[in-house]
Amino acid sequence: MSGSQEKELLTQAIDFAINDSWEASHKIVQDLHSAKAYWIHAVLHKIEGDEFNSRYWYERAQQSFEVYNDPKQELIFIKNNL
Repeated sequence: MSGSQEKELLTQAIDFAINDSWEASHKIVQDLHSAKAYWIHAVLHKIEGDEFNSRYWYERAQQSFEVYNDPKQELIFIKNNL
């Protein structure tokens, strides 16, 4: 997969998540293997309320669970930095 293809999928996953389509977003990121995909995956589990799983994905993404209080703002930050 090219970098542009992955960026398109990650953008789509973020857009789904921001628009409360958790399942559609999760389906995309669970099949991608990059730090950004792991970070989005972490945020999705934060939204879901599964802190244990969320922290696991934050660790894989080398990001911090505590930095953002608002998951949607965090997703916007990720999107702006793809």
